[in-house]
Parts: sequence; structure tokens; C-alpha cells
Amino acid sequence: MPSILIDKWNQTPEHLYQLGMNASHSRSRERFMALYRVSKGECATHIAAAIGRQPRTLWTWIHRYNDSGPEALYYKRSGGRPPFVHLPHQS
Repeated sequence: MPSILIDKWNQTPEHLYQLGMNASHSRSRERFMALYRVSKGECATHIAAAIGRQPRTLWTWIHRYNDSGPEALYYKRSGGRPPFVHLPHQS
């Protein structure tokens, strides 16, 4: 079972909880709250099932956090087409 290296980043489970509660994007909130639950001893596989994710996804979040810290969990747009912009009709 993967473990959260919160001591490496000078954090506590409550830090993860606060990061999750204060994150501006829902994907970031989901990631921090899932890691908070893992840090409190819940099974990662059960958490993944409860939030509708594959266990591998949760494990990826754990590895990102352990390798790069909390900044690695914030959602960043990663591609795709930008939204179509409607320009006013000119006569």
C-alpha cells in the first residue's frame, strides 16, 4: 500500500485537508482530499472506488505528491483546443 510522505514536505494530514478545502479547482480539491484520507489510514483502493477513480490514478497522485510536494497536485490545464471565441458581427 502506498504511503504519503507528509513529513518530507513538513506537513500534517490537516495541511492536506486545508489545501483541499481551499483549492480553487474541483480536481485539485479531489486530489488533496483523497490524499488526506490516505494519510489518515484509509485504504487507497477503497477511496478510489468511493470517488469513482481507478486505484492507479490515486497511486499516481500519491507518487506525484511524494516526489514533488503539494504543488504537483494542483490542476493545470494540459492541452486540447482553447474555447471558441465568438467575435461581434461587423457590418
